[in-house]
Amino acid sequence: MTETLVSPPDGDEARAAPKRLFIKTYGCQMNVYDSERMADVLRPLGYAPTDTAEDADFVILNTCHVREKAAEKVYSELGKLRVMKEGKAGAMTIAVAGCVAQAEGEEIMRRQPAVDLVVGPQAYHQLPELLTRTARARGERIGADFAPNDKFDALPVARGGDGVTAFLTVQEGCDKFCTFCVVPYTRGAEWSRPVAHVLAEARELAARGVREVTLLGQNVNAYDGEGADGTPSTLARLAYALAEIPGLDRIRYTTSHPNDMSDDLIAAHGELEALMPYLHLPVQSGSDRILRLMNRKHGRQKYFDLVDRIREARPDMALSGDFIVGFPGETERDFEDTLKLVREVNYASAFSFRYSRRPGTPAAAMPGQVDREAGEDRLHRLQALLDEQRHGFNAASVGKTVNVLFERPGRHPGQAVGRSPWLQAVHVDGAEGLIGEIAPVRLEAAGNNSLRGALTDSAEAA
Repeated sequence: MTETLVSPPDGDEARAAPKRLFIKTYGCQMNVYDSERMADVLRPLGYAPTDTAEDADFVILNTCHVREKAAEKVYSELGKLRVMKEGKAGAMTIAVAGCVAQAEGEEIMRRQPAVDLVVGPQAYHQLPELLTRTARARGERIGADFAPNDKFDALPVARGGDGVTAFLTVQEGCDKFCTFCVVPYTRGAEWSRPVAHVLAEARELAARGVREVTLLGQNVNAYDGEGADGTPSTLARLAYALAEIPGLDRIRYTTSHPNDMSDDLIAAHGELEALMPYLHLPVQSGSDRILRLMNRKHGRQKYFDLVDRIREARPDMALSGDFIVGFPGETERDFEDTLKLVREVNYASAFSFRYSRRPGTPAAAMPGQVDREAGEDRLHRLQALLDEQRHGFNAASVGKTVNVLFERPGRHPGQAVGRSPWLQAVHVDGAEGLIGEIAPVRLEAAGNNSLRGALTDSAEAA
């Protein structure tokens, strides 16, 4: 597809009657961040958010291409939107953004003519221009190529929501080329934002009351943005700089690759109080043979050694992971190796999936595709073990006093919900006045997905 640029609406157009914007987000936290920035870009044009597509003048589906089901859900949603658009006599603009747009733009237009715009993940800053073009020549197909530096240079100062936590993209793209993954083809090569740009956005977030940022990247610990001295920074150095921003008390990051877990980043986890003791470190499989087929460029022992070093630096570190079962060629013995790895590492949380065949990836053409029934059986067995570990981690927290960052009201009057340093949801009665604050909480009970606690004056909170 070709990229088309036109001038944005003039001031009179932007000040016309309020228009309503609905964005549906699929996939990872980076897509959540991108959706917030799309809303920022469109706000000067008079677009205000609405909670339903039925009420919207402009609907954006911000898509994910990692899982087959996620892509098919987009086409299903487009069918529903077509009916809504017809009911409004065409007075609705529909855009597909994100990774499915980048990978399947022509197919989207062929399968669903109701779509007006297709915008790749590096081009959403051009939405005002593209939207104006579509209004003047409806039906023209528009897309864009990779240009992350152009995107971030063109974006306005972040506004987003009014919460006390926020996502902050610092790195995009991937050079790893795992054989199952479409990200290098939909997000492009690894690219990092300059340190100064990241710090400027973080200061703006802190000024709005954000207390915790989660740094985002496809391989976030590969971050090497330009520092103040003109040389590449590291994620550890960036974290230290962020921790100097007044009001910014907590720093997290995701998603990491084991091969990019540098010495200085490991050390930072033991030295930097603001860096939370919760690390998402995907391994995907516990079998060396399958890891080679996946092109992960590390083995199980390297992963074990890395986990040991991280826990030596930060003994209370909780780990999260990603796992794929039913990868082409996986045998029952390979799967058992994955279960053994999970038992040895002991995860606080994890994401697990049955292998999904993605067109254009090397794994899609590999022999030994595992049948669906076997893959589902292995997934259920793995998830049972991971759920057991998650419940055990939460249960072991009961009796501890921890610092909780309160984020929002709870379901019950006077209740507030926050997060522990280990990303656990904590419900506390009588804390409604503490939203946006960090306070010590004694954890009293563990449920399936959260904990219940009580405010305390203890000075021994973790």
